[in-house]
Amino acid sequence: MASELDEIGPRLRAARHARGWTLGELASRAGMSASTLSRLESGKRQASLELLLPLTRQLGVRIDDLLPADPPDPRVRRPVIRRDGLVIAPLAPESAPVRTYKITYPPGVGCPEQRTHAGYEWLYVLSGRLRLRLGEQDLVLTRGEAAEFDTRVPHAVSAVGSRPAQVISIFNDDGVRMHVHSPSSPAPDA
Repeated sequence: MASELDEIGPRLRAARHARGWTLGELASRAGMSASTLSRLESGKRQASLELLLPLTRQLGVRIDDLLPADPPDPRVRRPVIRRDGLVIAPLAPESAPVRTYKITYPPGVGCPEQRTHAGYEWLYVLSGRLRLRLGEQDLVLTRGEAAEFDTRVPHAVSAVGSRPAQVISIFNDDGVRMHVHSPSSPAPDA
């Protein structure tokens, strides 16, 4: 808690600077001495409600604005998507700039038809064996192997053998629409 209180002074100073006010101007408006305000801003005087209320009223901020915000919960809590036999687990929030998924490709399913779309895809094989058909290339990637490719090149991905293949895939927005959203259903989390 002491570290949170240590941030009040600098945040108070920043709010004053944002208004373009001097120490004397804000102190006068709040009915206190410039020396008291200076000591508050520098952390040499402990903040109290009696001192902060007139300052926050003049600055047009809430006392909460002078305290650091609680860090957001970093856990990703999005539902798993099941589509065409795939199990697609989102690993990033919907609003993340990078769309990352753990995709489990089931065994015993043939390689789907190759598709194209704008963008790039990055994938990393966690377990199993993964078939990547990329244009005329027919590749098998194993645990620990990665691939990056331009998705304007026709491509298709599937598991090879009798075990599922688990992959971390990173897509741009076009890749998410193509690989994650079913063409006949609304986007997940909608």
